[in-house]
Amino acid sequence: MIGIDLIKTSRMRGLIERFGEKALCRFLSKEEIALVKNYKTASGFWAAKEAFSKALGVGIGSECGFHDIVIYKSENGAPHLRVSKKLLEKFNISDLSLSITHDGEYAIAVVAVESTSANKIK
Repeated sequence: MIGIDLIKTSRMRGLIERFGEKALCRFLSKEEIALVKNYKTASGFWAAKEAFSKALGVGIGSECGFHDIVIYKSENGAPHLRVSKKLLEKFNISDLSLSITHDGEYAIAVVAVESTSANKIK
């Protein structure tokens, strides 16, 4: 399953200017906030979590929350996803891939989810 999301980075800049770190805490863990360099990075992280939830076919909500998804970086800086045990089991997730890019005032993320049972994913 594949999910994609696009966000205008000025939306994130406005949220951060208005609410500061509290805005980031709404959708990021402390570990993730430490990786955020600026509003553009935060925008990419938002898009990644939205893209993952779309790949599952459920969106962000009761079945998949922002804090069920954690973004971390490899030694060379590539973004990766770690998801809650609840999601791994519910959707039989066997592998995940993430790509985030920024261009001008937009951040885009694409997530591919492999499942051992496609019937489990809506």
